[in-house]
Amino acid sequence: MDQLSTFWEHIEELVSHSSVVIDRPKDSTHPYFNDLVYPLDYGYLAGTMAVDGGGIDVWLGSENRNNVTGVICAVDLFKRDAEVKILLGCTDDEMRTIERFLNHDDLRCLLIRRGAGEVE
Repeated sequence: MDQLSTFWEHIEELVSHSSVVIDRPKDSTHPYFNDLVYPLDYGYLAGTMAVDGGGIDVWLGSENRNNVTGVICAVDLFKRDAEVKILLGCTDDEMRTIERFLNHDDLRCLLIRRGAGEVE
């Protein structure tokens, strides 16, 4: 089995053994930046740990929310951290919307689509 397949299987394992908690529903505003409105449901996987001490971040799209469709690798110079955000059930358009939402000021990200085998 290749590394890429194993990577996605590990992500699936985390998702399948965790509950998704939505703490920022679609169309809600960011708690500190009122001009940022979440384009999709955003939350975390309960029982997991990210670099910020909270659960691993997830974005939920309009399709099968058990389907891992990609990940976003984000670097935040303001917070001085980097993290991975899992995309669940996201269409191609939704993934691009998330990517645009996250790329601003001191925050930059890369979208890695499942099955594409490439970084955009």
